[in-house]
Amino acid sequence: MPKLRVRKHELICPREVVLDVKEGDNLCEVLLQNEINIEHACEMSRACTTCHVILRSGYNSIEAPEEDEEDLLDRAWGLEAESRLSCQVTVGNEDLEIEIPKYTLNHARE
Repeated sequence: MPKLRVRKHELICPREVVLDVKEGDNLCEVLLQNEINIEHACEMSRACTTCHVILRSGYNSIEAPEEDEEDLLDRAWGLEAESRLSCQVTVGNEDLEIEIPKYTLNHARE
């Protein structure tokens, strides 16, 4: 069973957390179910960037992003090569380590 390590984020995850996850789990749903209240303004419909995460390890164990996710990520704050929308990540068979960026762009709230 893979593990998910969530790095510390001062507001969303005040201490590092390690969770057991199952292959096939949706990353955003796992975070929310474990009271890591990552923003998801579009309700996980791949229409915003508020659930942006950076995969610090395990990136190659998940499916590649589709073109429309990549187009959205171009607008995300703190974009890196291993950035993904957590609502579009299906857990693979390897451990993952994620970092939630310090800021997010939520046009509905700003």
